[in-house]
Amino acid sequence: MYTQTILKFLSDFDYINLHPRAALIDMDGTLYDSMPNHARAWRQMAAEIGIDLPEADFFRYEGRTGASTIDIIFREAFGRGATEEEKKELYRRKTEIFAEMPPVSPMPGARQMLEFLDAVGIKRVLVTGSGQSTLLNRLDEDFPGAFQKDLRITSRDVKIGKPSPEPYLKAMELAGVRQNECFVIENAPLGVEAGHAAKLFTVGVNTGPLRQEELSEAGADIVFPSMTAFSEALPYLIYGFITNSRNLN
Repeated sequence: MYTQTILKFLSDFDYINLHPRAALIDMDGTLYDSMPNHARAWRQMAAEIGIDLPEADFFRYEGRTGASTIDIIFREAFGRGATEEEKKELYRRKTEIFAEMPPVSPMPGARQMLEFLDAVGIKRVLVTGSGQSTLLNRLDEDFPGAFQKDLRITSRDVKIGKPSPEPYLKAMELAGVRQNECFVIENAPLGVEAGHAAKLFTVGVNTGPLRQEELSEAGADIVFPSMTAFSEALPYLIYGFITNSRNLN
């Protein structure tokens, strides 16, 4: 199963095989069903400074750091970038709005995914564009032991952030793996784009309102309609990784 998808990836990046030792995993919309709250918080923050944007826009911005998102909002609305002071203050306000919303739940299927990865000895590495403590501080409670403190990349650890490959390249360095020894799990087009740019096998999981094709168009090697569907398919995908390699003869 998944043989053609895997062999195409290997051929595209000229890898001989794919033998995963680490899974590089996004947080919002992947581990937590948090993107609706994030989108509403971003929209409210923008409205408070006179900018009217649909919530769907923020699903497309997902994966960027908060500062990068604010800069894009300003460039589109005011024709200029945001100052450092504006970025800091507006991200503080957005974080405040998000924290006042009802708590979000772990994404159905996320625990199953993490438990399977642990059972087969694959490191779990967090790679998120968020720097908000609201969810970061819940990881150990909701997913006990899943993410070691030294295997986490957040917005505090990067200069550029997604869709640049920077976060995933840093995650690989933390995990001590090469590009054919890890894979990416993402729900957002910009995160998928970052994984693809890092030359990593990238799984798209469509947990939001965007068209599934947007994940494929961003570079996802395979797309699943939900985290539950991905978790159920994961054992077969890992088996496919291990048993398929390019025949160079």
